[in-house]
Amino acid sequence: MRHALPLSLSLLTTTLFGFTLGAGCSDSAVDGAAPSAGAGAADSGGGSASGGGSASGGGSASGGGSASGGGSASGGEAGGGAGGIAPPTTIVTCQGKTYLCGDLIDNDGDGLLDSQDPDCLGPCDNTEDSYYGGIPGQAGPSCTVDCYFDQDSGSGNDDCHWNHQCDPNEVAPGYHPESNNGAMCAYNANAMTPGAQNRSCSDLQREQSDSCHDICGPLTPNGCDCFGCCELPAGSGDYVWLGSDADGTGEGSCSRDGITDPSRCEPCTPVAACLNDCGRCELCLGKETLPADCFEGSGSGGGEAGTGGGEAGTGGGEAGTGGGEAGTGGSGGDTGGQCAPGVQPCGLPGQEPCSAAEYCITGCCQPYIR
Repeated sequence: MRHALPLSLSLLTTTLFGFTLGAGCSDSAVDGAAPSAGAGAADSGGGSASGGGSASGGGSASGGGSASGGGSASGGEAGGGAGGIAPPTTIVTCQGKTYLCGDLIDNDGDGLLDSQDPDCLGPCDNTEDSYYGGIPGQAGPSCTVDCYFDQDSGSGNDDCHWNHQCDPNEVAPGYHPESNNGAMCAYNANAMTPGAQNRSCSDLQREQSDSCHDICGPLTPNGCDCFGCCELPAGSGDYVWLGSDADGTGEGSCSRDGITDPSRCEPCTPVAACLNDCGRCELCLGKETLPADCFEGSGSGGGEAGTGGGEAGTGGGEAGTGGGEAGTGGSGGDTGGQCAPGVQPCGLPGQEPCSAAEYCITGCCQPYIR
């Protein structure tokens, strides 16, 4: 889940990359009303109240009435996909360069423009048909990794540090997630990382710097850590490295149709210190819709039923009063926010596009490195 920036470490270490996703996430109250397609959930309520009675020697007095309550809850999930989702309106750059996911062109011809496309993970993404970033050197030198979601190799500008020698998946025969480097990155629980002041694996898992959170946090999608290790399929508890290049071509091997194939999307261990987990009411990598009860909305039911009777006809006694108060309908659930307080939600039908200074990253408008 995504927290307001600057991010504190305590918020980022509550879960191991489910992400949650840690760097830039939230357990917040709902930001904005339910999208127009996929309505908010309002439970039906109310009921009928009959009353009154008859008096001998007189007329009958019917009492009460019915009071219907509540609205109906829309079933299923709030809409995703292209229909009704506001397209981006401005070209977005990444550290001064314009890549395919920020150029306002549907480069892969799937009808989804830049941030609308689930293959676009931010403005520093140069592919619209895979999870691979497509920027030369983005995955970093052998074994060591910095912020995956910016455009450069090296931690000098973000101070994020990880070492794949610390990943228990780096064992024979697979040596994941860097199989193309083979035993070069073999698992070593006692590995020290020189670029990170010789910090140990456990130190890097436990703590990343404020600079890493502040710079890389907003760019990190829900469901990922800041080193490109993401939970796929969403909610599965399995993590794969977006920088996977299993065939060693430099063009990447991980895409949406290969997330369960370890020879294409290689397994990885997320770094808890900058994991942006995916809350139930957050969009995340591989999850493009939200349950209807994640949106504000309620239908109060009932109201007071009509009183019946009154005095019966001649000779009659007093008729019974009818009705009573009808039941109130249930209110729609507010189970957590799509984004942190003060952060504009995006990416679902009826939600506004982000401003020119932000990019829609897994349902939240986030500032980017210009």
